Amino acid sequence: MTCGNGPSAGTHQLSDLTWTSASNGWGPVEKDRSNGEQGAGDGKTLTLNGVTYAQGLGVHAASSVTYYLGGTCTSLSTAVGVDDEAGSNGAVDFQIYRDGTLAADSGVVKGPDAAKQLTADLTGGQELRLVVTDGGNGVDYDHADWAGPRLTCS
Repeated sequence: MTCGNGPSAGTHQLSDLTWTSASNGWGPVEKDRSNGEQGAGDGKTLTLNGVTYAQGLGVHAASSVTYYLGGTCTSLSTAVGVDDEAGSNGAVDFQIYRDGTLAADSGVVKGPDAAKQLTADLTGGQELRLVVTDGGNGVDYDHADWAGPRLTCS
């Protein structure tokens, strides 16, 4: 856990902030790129059902990315989905946790599905954790995008 203050007041692109911990099922978590393969920086533009996103996180199930909030943030809003690089494959579940409590859950999202919008209430939370789990069919092709995630802080 990081000591000190959380993010400053205003709206932040999550990929502009530094996480406190990250684990990923295939290669590293990527900032502003899809998961790609096992190397860092080998992903492509984040793309969900033909729509591209300049910012976000590219991960692979099972993954967990944690940020320190310091009680200063109120919400996270993001599009989520399986990156187009997986084709019609892949099935994942996106979960947003505030201090260990589930604040938002996408349900199972599959490769050909349109992006889903998630919004989580983070009011007073010290820690934000973004989790992607296997959608029930194994982890093959589970390239998952947190697309355009915006963190609002006061």
